[in-house]
Amino acid sequence: MAKEVGMEFAFFEFLRSFYVDNRGIIRNRYREITKKYLDYNDKEKNPDAFLRTPQFEALEMYVFVKEFMNNQQMYQMFDDWSKRNGVFADRRFYDEAGQMTLYDVYSPKQYHDYFLQIKKYAEDYPNYIFALTMGLGKTILMATCIFYEFLLASKWPRDDRYCHNALVFAPDKTVLQSLKEIVIFDKSKVVPQEYIGVLDTNIKVHFLEDSGTTLNTLDGSKYNIIISNTQKIILKAQHKEKSSVDKLFSDQIPGQSVLDDVLGILQEISNNDDLMSNQRFEKLTRLSQMGIYVDEAHHMFGADLEKALHENGKGTSLRNTINELSKELSKHGSKVIACYNFTGTPYVNNKILPEVIYAYGLQAAIRNNFLKDTSVIGYSNVKSKEFLKAVIADFWAKYGGKEYEGLAPKMAIFGAEIAEVRDEIRPVVEEVLSELGIPLDKILVNVGDEKITKSEDIRDFNNLDIVGTAGSKKQFILLVNKGREGWNCRSLFSVALFRSPKSKVFVLQATMRCLRKITDEQLMATVYLSKENMDILDDELKKNFRTSIEELVVKKDKKRKKVPVRVKEPPRTLRMNRLHYKYSLETKHYDSRLSFGLKEIETENYDATMYVKEGLTTSSVVCESNVNYMVSKLAYTEITLVAEVAKYFPDIRCTEVARILRESEEGIDKILVAVNEHNDIIYDKIVPTIFEALYRVNKEIVKENVDVKLLKKPKEGGYYEFSGNEDLIIMQNSEDSVVVKNKDKSFHADTYVFDSKPELQLFLQLLANEHVKKAYFTGMFTADQTDFYVPYIDPESNRLRKYYPDFLVKMDDGSYLILEVKGDNMIDDPVVKAKGAAAEEVAVESSMKYEMLKGTDIMEGKAKI
Repeated sequence: MAKEVGMEFAFFEFLRSFYVDNRGIIRNRYREITKKYLDYNDKEKNPDAFLRTPQFEALEMYVFVKEFMNNQQMYQMFDDWSKRNGVFADRRFYDEAGQMTLYDVYSPKQYHDYFLQIKKYAEDYPNYIFALTMGLGKTILMATCIFYEFLLASKWPRDDRYCHNALVFAPDKTVLQSLKEIVIFDKSKVVPQEYIGVLDTNIKVHFLEDSGTTLNTLDGSKYNIIISNTQKIILKAQHKEKSSVDKLFSDQIPGQSVLDDVLGILQEISNNDDLMSNQRFEKLTRLSQMGIYVDEAHHMFGADLEKALHENGKGTSLRNTINELSKELSKHGSKVIACYNFTGTPYVNNKILPEVIYAYGLQAAIRNNFLKDTSVIGYSNVKSKEFLKAVIADFWAKYGGKEYEGLAPKMAIFGAEIAEVRDEIRPVVEEVLSELGIPLDKILVNVGDEKITKSEDIRDFNNLDIVGTAGSKKQFILLVNKGREGWNCRSLFSVALFRSPKSKVFVLQATMRCLRKITDEQLMATVYLSKENMDILDDELKKNFRTSIEELVVKKDKKRKKVPVRVKEPPRTLRMNRLHYKYSLETKHYDSRLSFGLKEIETENYDATMYVKEGLTTSSVVCESNVNYMVSKLAYTEITLVAEVAKYFPDIRCTEVARILRESEEGIDKILVAVNEHNDIIYDKIVPTIFEALYRVNKEIVKENVDVKLLKKPKEGGYYEFSGNEDLIIMQNSEDSVVVKNKDKSFHADTYVFDSKPELQLFLQLLANEHVKKAYFTGMFTADQTDFYVPYIDPESNRLRKYYPDFLVKMDDGSYLILEVKGDNMIDDPVVKAKGAAAEEVAVESSMKYEMLKGTDIMEGKAKI
């Protein structure tokens, strides 16, 4: 039986795909100002556009949700998209685009389960998440979105889709300082010149930096941007229980309840900060059409972002404050238009949050040169002093004496406590610098203690990226607890962290500080960690970005080089069928005894096992032992088993379920013995077998004949950039005799970068084959670069993914082959098999042939084409 749809379903990817495939039709529904605003920020239409690609794509989705979807809740969008209702009902969206829906890959029940999951998370207002990894410019994106809101609101003030006021939350003082960029940012970089005057005339900024700052907005006013950290706005209420004496003397008199309320409020507000917090909140409730922007949401809502976003009544005080603000605005005839959460990742504990509208991940940001590349070096069995000496010497060998955009490269050395920096780290750093002949004034200490860190040090710290200042010349930055969000230092090239901090996520936050891009060239940053911290980093990368150090760090090879890859004109296209699947459920008549196959079950697959290896570096064997006693199990009776099974068949009576179990070949007693030994047998055997006996799932294949582009022109620049081993790069003007003789047979791009020798060898064999008319290497192009892909279900994650085959071959008889090259050890891999099965089905329906070839067969000349 198929697994239920979980939070693994990345709805935002389908939503983005829908928008990209139908951008022209969708934009026809936008207002002209909106189109101008988007075009001004689109590098394809305005080469001088300021926004980076991820920022612009996020802006596109922000506008799409507002102008096309009318600020719908996520569950409403999902429901309409899945059923092709509402704005998704227009057939023009599907005739050529080949859009898939959830029903193409999941059953109606699975769809319903997922729908219920995301609906239960809904607030009274729309809640959206924009997940752009650190360094991509979330603050600028936030400002661009607010400017767009106010511009449209000024033209259409009665349209309740647009925000009249913006409340921007930052988690702490560090990020609060970075949000000043919203105030000082040059609007002309993202706003067309003719509209800047409208914004400058109307926008009023309120920066609540000090605890004693009141909010001086005019009641009912518009175009206010209120920037504050959480503690400046957050609601505080201390509900004090009345004493027995209070209750005894609490006789009510006319007007006394009002007086008690006032006294109660005064009693709850214990200090001036509380008074200011409530004053600000009250002022906010008197503003119209509020948009709430939460910066660094993953940090602000605490370690459990999912709980804070979703569990009503259990979220953080910030979420409660936003909810209360929404209620109070509604009482005043206004509302929260939406809450826009900006964070660095769409994942929480490796699960996708359903409110994500757009995401751009860490790997993609490094791969596409929006961040520095990274090298991670770990040390074990060394002491702190030895660690510092080694990493400083290595850093200076790599970066000493260099400048980037006039800035000296910097190294951040983190200590767990102030005393550690003062007594251990600084003396060693000074000793090492002296040995290397480096002036000690290259050191800057910022630990949050006025006795150690002077005002001059703070000034230098804030000026690390400003050319010509004393701060720009500092290179060894000694820190305590400054590794969180909001510290933006482009000239930081290295991070060193030896002792493990209390917070594991701090390791991730601190190390990522050095990834911000500087210069147009992609440079290399270096992270130095203890082995313990390296393991923590790897774990945090997997939990927060679904990557690892191994995947993140590009392995260096002296033979590797970067090459430009250009689309050959005219772009090659292929006419093929896109497949969609429609499923229907047909009820069958139960008319025979069932066998649940309990005798054939390999119970060892259910056994809990403990593996013990004595010593990691020894040659001792791994010992296995059964530990089923550790597993918590339910003891089922016939009644409770019937009730558990019946939950999965709401249209079948419990008495019918009981009859099926009793009449089975095993009988109820043997079934109870089996399921009480291993509870999972209920879900792996009992429920699926009954389902197959009662229902028939009918699958209908729907074909859409479409033109597929093998390679699209790049959105930015005139070419793509690939990196590969020099021995595996073939250009159209190559001097290789086979290529020279047969180059007209191939090259939809002017350069091919192969991943392996078997791929290259197969390509040369295809060129030399007299029966091959055309042979294109397609495996190097993915994502937005090509439309030549096969959708398949990943058996490990149960997610819909795209598979990009290695070769497309046209034979002299007009037939087509789709070829895949795989290492011998990967042929039987479940994911590889799933790709192959999906590709074979697409090939058959498109009158093509699909083959998977072993690498050894190709190298030995045994592959038959």
